[in-house]
Amino acid sequence: MSVITPTQQELKILESLREHRRKHREEYPQQAKLHADAPSQLTLGQKISDQVAKAVGSWKFIIGQSICIVGWISYNSLNNASWDPYPFILLNLILSFQAAYTAPAIMMSQNRQSDVDRHQANNDFEVNVKAELEIELLHQKIDMMKEKELAMLIATVQELSLKIDSNK
Repeated sequence: MSVITPTQQELKILESLREHRRKHREEYPQQAKLHADAPSQLTLGQKISDQVAKAVGSWKFIIGQSICIVGWISYNSLNNASWDPYPFILLNLILSFQAAYTAPAIMMSQNRQSDVDRHQANNDFEVNVKAELEIELLHQKIDMMKEKELAMLIATVQELSLKIDSNK
């Protein structure tokens, strides 16, 4: 089989696709640097909010807190000289403080994670666009190869037809 060499038009098409790819890379540069919120660059507040969210959002914490609450209620209900009688006002106060301080910490952690997810989604989008451009380039190359091969086959069939006609 003979080697297929590209024509000037095919080279122009390929070059325009490559130029399109270069422009796209310049418009949307690869974010090779770590995101500002990478674990090594977190502020103290961000580290604390992540640890609070991690601790409060675990089964260990939920089970431990449930045991403490049941113990608190049991001790104060069974002892006549309890220091937090039935409506458990002190327990409510402690739980309110816990909620008041953990909720903002969890929200800060979620906001930071949302930013990280947004950057990852943007990076995924850029990778997908680059892959699409590469696939488009490959389709163009395959189409050009098919057209060239088809033209060669047509020329060969015409040659053979002429030979057959001349031999008759």
